[in-house]
Amino acid sequence: MVPDMPSLADSVRRFDEQNPIDANAIIVDGVMSNGHACRLVDNTGDIDRQTLEELLQVLILERRFGGAGLSPVGGDTVTIGAPQYGHVQVGETLYRLLVFPYEARIVRF
Repeated sequence: MVPDMPSLADSVRRFDEQNPIDANAIIVDGVMSNGHACRLVDNTGDIDRQTLEELLQVLILERRFGGAGLSPVGGDTVTIGAPQYGHVQVGETLYRLLVFPYEARIVRF
């Protein structure tokens, strides 16, 4: 029997519970080419709004938002809507970047 897989909504809700948006977070809203709203959340509050707006536009242009099926290298399971993890460097500081279907978050390592 195959165990129940958590839904995308469950995964995002769990992430939000474990990583709430900080009171000092800077949120920049955007719109994808298909008209769907998206946003970039700097949960550190360290990065200036202009840089965040530019980063959000790059994420939109690179089509990093939206539903995607991901499978870890060598994995045999595809998880629809799984967050993508990476990093972004602003000045001399390296941050963790988490990209969900319609939201990207910048957090400290």
